Amino acid sequence: MTYPLPTLVNGRPDALISPADRGLAYGDGVFRTLPVILGNPQVWALHYRKLSEDCSRLNLSCPPASELLNDIQQLYADHASGVAKIIISRGAGGRGYAISAEMQSTRIVMRTAMPDYPQHYAEAGVQLTLCNLRLAHQPRLAGIKHLNRLENVLARMEWQDPDIFDGVMLDQQGFVIEGTMSNILLRFGFRLLTPDLRCCGVAGVTRDRILQLAPSLGLQAGVADISLDQMMQADEIIICNSLFGAWQATRFNGKTWQPQQLAEQLRYLLQEQHEID
Repeated sequence: MTYPLPTLVNGRPDALISPADRGLAYGDGVFRTLPVILGNPQVWALHYRKLSEDCSRLNLSCPPASELLNDIQQLYADHASGVAKIIISRGAGGRGYAISAEMQSTRIVMRTAMPDYPQHYAEAGVQLTLCNLRLAHQPRLAGIKHLNRLENVLARMEWQDPDIFDGVMLDQQGFVIEGTMSNILLRFGFRLLTPDLRCCGVAGVTRDRILQLAPSLGLQAGVADISLDQMMQADEIIICNSLFGAWQATRFNGKTWQPQQLAEQLRYLLQEQHEID
């Protein structure tokens, strides 16, 4: 069998995913998405560390970094650029939620094209919308990029306007958490804050990198509970993920912000780290 996209399952291009796989049945697994430039996965060490930490929190067996890196290199043997998506599920199991000691995790690595984002997103910023769906609190899963992303799927179904790039998701208490596919950072003067993800949300690699880079731009970085009203008072709104880096959000919830320089500065610093890594 061949897959629609170049894919390796447990290192094999012809392997099948069992219908009894718990990633399919229960969302029992984790994933990561990262850019590959000329055959080289970007900031690989950080992505693997996050993957390993997420697996550990779910008591999943994480494949060695060498196995996953070999899979990516096989898929990008032509030294092209694109996206690598890694999925680790708990593997095949019988009916029911109980886990047996005999289960062996399934690793899936896919190659896809890099999204073709318009250049004006970087130059003029993007538009966000406020999602109606509220994220539920579950501290045991908070921060993990697990396979059950139904909240994000339902939130993304709320708009069809192509001018809206992403939606802002709040939690049950009304605090800002994240975008449906991005993390959020807010500049207030010389402070750069990102929402606290202790109860829900995904802690992305680029979010972590930006918090570390902030002092080099003269910014004091921190994590805090942020209300929607506070977000509307920010001097700049930045959204980020591993594929586009950092963009400014210039339109949100009836308000417009003038394009500024922070997102461009962050993209430059993130790229510098890519070249060093």
